[in-house]
Amino acid sequence: MLDRGVRRSTLTEIARRARVSRMTLYRRFPDVGTLVTALMTAEFGEVLRAARAAEGSGHARQRLVSAVLHCVRLLQSAPLLRRVLETDADLLLPYLVEQLGSTQLAAENFLRDYLVQGHLDGSIRRADPAVQSRALLMTVQSFVVSTGPAASGVDPKALADELAHLLDAALRPEEPS
Repeated sequence: MLDRGVRRSTLTEIARRARVSRMTLYRRFPDVGTLVTALMTAEFGEVLRAARAAEGSGHARQRLVSAVLHCVRLLQSAPLLRRVLETDADLLLPYLVEQLGSTQLAAENFLRDYLVQGHLDGSIRRADPAVQSRALLMTVQSFVVSTGPAASGVDPKALADELAHLLDAALRPEEPS
């Protein structure tokens, strides 16, 4: 899939290159789309685990910002996601305009954990964690999916710094008046 793209890959070719029988592959994955979904879900799970491990220290808002930036960096360089965006980006369209996929729901849960911790330690503005996590998901996924065209002519580090500022400012508790 990395060589040819999703649409030009077949289970037969994938089985041959993986040195497994076609039937072994077909028993687990009825089509290439199912295989891609499984691969992307596994890859995304690893990204979330790595981000959690690299969150650093500090209060929940600081850890959330750090973990999200780590996630974005990892996803921006993830080979399978990059290839899908380069050759078959329309495969992601249903998950952007019709329904949330399993990876987006996992990301929401990941964010919600930090939000709840931040509500408890006072570092994150109190609001409905489900709404906050959805708003954060919508913001952050644009930094992953649109990174190619959006980063053109802009320093990637400056863009990441701006995302950190956006997240921190949006989540900071309001000052008492």
